[in-house]
Amino acid sequence: MGFTIGGIREMRSGSRRRGRTTECTVVAEYTGLWGWDVAPGARAASGECSCGAAGCPSPGAHPLEFTPEVPAGATLDEVTKALSEVPGATLLLPVGRTFDILDVAAPAGRRALVRLERMGVPIGPVTATPDGRCQFFVAPGAADELPDLLYRMGWDDADLDLHCLGPGAHITAPPSDHAGLGPVGWLRPPSLDTASAPPQARLLLGTLAYVCHRLRPSGMSSNA
Repeated sequence: MGFTIGGIREMRSGSRRRGRTTECTVVAEYTGLWGWDVAPGARAASGECSCGAAGCPSPGAHPLEFTPEVPAGATLDEVTKALSEVPGATLLLPVGRTFDILDVAAPAGRRALVRLERMGVPIGPVTATPDGRCQFFVAPGAADELPDLLYRMGWDDADLDLHCLGPGAHITAPPSDHAGLGPVGWLRPPSLDTASAPPQARLLLGTLAYVCHRLRPSGMSSNA
């Protein structure tokens, strides 16, 4: 793809440039190393979206119209050229291609992550958003499978703050600002093993559902 692990490490260690150069390096890592498409997105400030639409339903959290994505495999030069045409854009990752997203409240997500790590369950990338959510990367198709998986696990009637994002959705990529609230960060960064082949949702879902149930507002518990 014209992009190597060694090249990325060299850029990380040898470059002290900030701002746009750093952002381009991040996007080049997403496209060249992890194999993800990146969509330039709108920004938000004081609750208003840079797209200018009155009553925008997702201020600062949607792709820019008529702006092409930076495709998987793009090199640093190609990324730099693409982003130079949309200065100030946020970075969004399209969902439903190489991954779907299991989205839960941050307290449940952080506690579930600790449980899953202790159990040795394969875990993909996990982000934490400034609006109090954790997003677990899982294999594509999870959004379609979720109702049946919850039914088979006995969680279909439970009041869970657990959602799955699939094709057509986008998430804000670290370290971009999300909806004017602050930057998104990695709780568990991508790796070569998990970026292009995240785990099946069923491997994480039981633990996530259990912890969400334990920490739901009507049954808050300090014991996990």
